[in-house]
Parts: sequence; C-alpha cells; structure tokens
Amino acid sequence: MKEQDDDVRAASRSHPVLGGVIVLYFVIGLEVLIMISPFAAFFYAAFNPFLLFLARWPATHWLSAFFLPHMVVPPDTFLMAVRVAGSVLFVGGTLAFLICAGQVYFHKFTGRGPVLGGLYRWVRHPQYLALAVTGIGLAILWPRFLTAALWAVMVTLYHLLARDEERRMLARFGDQYRNYMSTTGRFVPRSLEQLFGRIPTPLRPLPRAVMVLFLAFGLSVGSAFALRAYTVGTLPLWSDGRVTVLPILTSDATMLGHRMADVLQLPEVRSRLENGHGAVLGYLVPQNYIMQGMIADTDPAWRLYEHHQTLAMITDWILHPLRHLQGGHSHGSAAGAAPPSGMVRRLIFLRIGAVELGSDRTALFAINAARTPQFFVDVEMHELTLLEVKDLEPGTGWGLVPTPMF
Repeated sequence: MKEQDDDVRAASRSHPVLGGVIVLYFVIGLEVLIMISPFAAFFYAAFNPFLLFLARWPATHWLSAFFLPHMVVPPDTFLMAVRVAGSVLFVGGTLAFLICAGQVYFHKFTGRGPVLGGLYRWVRHPQYLALAVTGIGLAILWPRFLTAALWAVMVTLYHLLARDEERRMLARFGDQYRNYMSTTGRFVPRSLEQLFGRIPTPLRPLPRAVMVLFLAFGLSVGSAFALRAYTVGTLPLWSDGRVTVLPILTSDATMLGHRMADVLQLPEVRSRLENGHGAVLGYLVPQNYIMQGMIADTDPAWRLYEHHQTLAMITDWILHPLRHLQGGHSHGSAAGAAPPSGMVRRLIFLRIGAVELGSDRTALFAINAARTPQFFVDVEMHELTLLEVKDLEPGTGWGLVPTPMF
C-alpha cells in the first residue's frame, strides 16, 4: 500500500538532499551516454577534475578505473552472460519502475486510493527495488568502479527513504497499513524477508543504515574487483616479451598469432618501438572501430561527442547486446570514416608506465598503469602491406578523461 504519489515523489519532496544524491548517481552512471553527446564538453568540464583528483591518490585511483570489458568483445561465456545481463537488468528495471509509477499516478488521478496490485502485492517499495536493479545493469553497461561504489550509497538512501515513508504511511492509515506491512516485504517478498530476518542486525536506525551501507559497498565493490581480476586474466593477449597486443575482436586472435611478429618487423613499426622506453601495449582493432577514441585520439572522426549519433549508439548498445558479443563496437561508423576492409587492421601502440611487468603481461592493465599513446599503423594483414602510419599526441579522444583499458 502506498500513498498515491509518495513512491515517486518522497525523495524529491520530503528529502531533497537524499533525492539529489540519487539523481547525481544516475547522472554519473549515465556518463556513457553523456560522453558521446554534444554535451560532453560541458559535463567533463565539471566531472573530469573530480575524476583526475581521484586518480591522483593511490587510495582513490581505483574509483576512476573500469572492471568489465567495454571496448573488447567479452572473451568467454561467463563475461558474455554478464554483458547480456547488464542490458536485461537495465531495461527490465526501468520498465518495472515506469509500470509502478504509472500505477501510482493512475490511482492518484482517478481517486482509486492506495496501490495494492502488481508488484505492490508482494513488496512495499517496488520502485526503489526497480531502480536498484537498473543501477546494477547500469554498472555492467558502464563499469566504472565509481558507479559500483555509488550504487551502495544509493541502496542505503533507498533504505532510509523507505523507512521514513513507512512511518508516514502508518501515521496516515494506521492499522490498515500495519496489516499490509505484515503480509508484504519492504524490498523482497515476505518469505525472503523473514529468511533474511534471522541474520542479527542493529535495532537502532542509524547503526542499521551504516550496516546496510557497509554490506552494500562490500558486495558491489568486492564483486567489481573480482570481475576485474577475472576479466584481465581471460584477455587473449599476444606477446613477444617486448610488445603485448590485445585484439578487440576475439576472432582476430588467430590472425594476431600468425602475423603480429611480422608486423613488428616492418621498418616504420620497428624504428618507432625502438625509440622509447617502457613496456608497449598494442590494440588490434578494425580500421573503422568506432570506440578507438577511447584508446587514443587517432582522428577527429572518432571523437564521438562531435557527431550526432548519441541516441542511436546508446539504443544499440543497450538493446542489442548479442550483436556486440559478435563484433564489439565495430558495427558502428562515424562521419568521415573510411569504409571497412576485411583484412585491414589498425594497431594502436601505447607506452605503459608505473608498472613492473616481470613475466606477468596482465600487469599492463594495472589500475595505476599510466598509458601514453605513441602511434598507430594500418596494415593489410594478408599481404602485410603498410597503408598508413601516424604519430599520436598524449591523451585520448576525450583528452585526459580516464577511459577503459579493455
């Protein structure tokens, strides 16, 4: 049972600070949408100093890093399933939230009284639950650690808002709402809530809220670190001891194994690799790979915020996860980009600093690794023909904004 408009306006009306924090969470979480929009410059003018501040300190550097594949095709079945789950959870949670909001407003405008049907039959706060589910999907689709950490804060705020809302509902409806509470759970069905209720918890509201925050933070951030370690361990890396290369498409791993050693012997490539110090990481991408601007500023065509494809790209990324499991972001195109060629690949080389490699190539993807773009080459891999070589400036297509490593 709900007061007709409490569930959709409680945060903004009764708790503007808490509501503002929740809105801020979704703004930060939807960075993936904003960064390819014409508003990216305005957004990062405010947000990037914060990200760079986090990246300055070892204790907070991890918050600006990423924990799941975003540029590369997920390299195994488990990570593919996680990627699909991200779209399902984001879309499903959003739809559930909108349906519940529709129920509340329909009852409000028609004077039908409190909402009892639909998801409200089993849980008292299905909209908060739906937003939490949406947040999990969002963290998978844009897997920056900061999004996972703020999810824990958001869940704690939902806990506080739900408790306050229930106090007000009891004051208004008395025994009617008390009876409703006895048959429903707060965020999960009553049977599950009773099972969880066997776990000892503090009785006072503040210690309980702190416990919720620590549990949610440990679950979200701990899972994110575990997923990152798993992801880095499954990346299909090629290495000759000096240079390590990551193919964006898993289907290119065989080509990489057969031709990469020869590519490194091309005079234009060898001379540039010899002219410098530090470990070298290369990315093997399709020539028209639409997200290559996250690796380096290879061409203005790949500064996606300068083009008007935001809605189409985001819709495709969310609603067609299976397509991306086959070709990553290589299905897209950008204004001024060359048409794709089946055997032409672009190799983008970066120097990696602040890491000690030893024999472990995965150290190249350490959170504190400093990446400096060097140059790229376009190569026809079958004939081993060099088509283009270009030296690169530091930074990516988004300047100094921390971007995904994989």
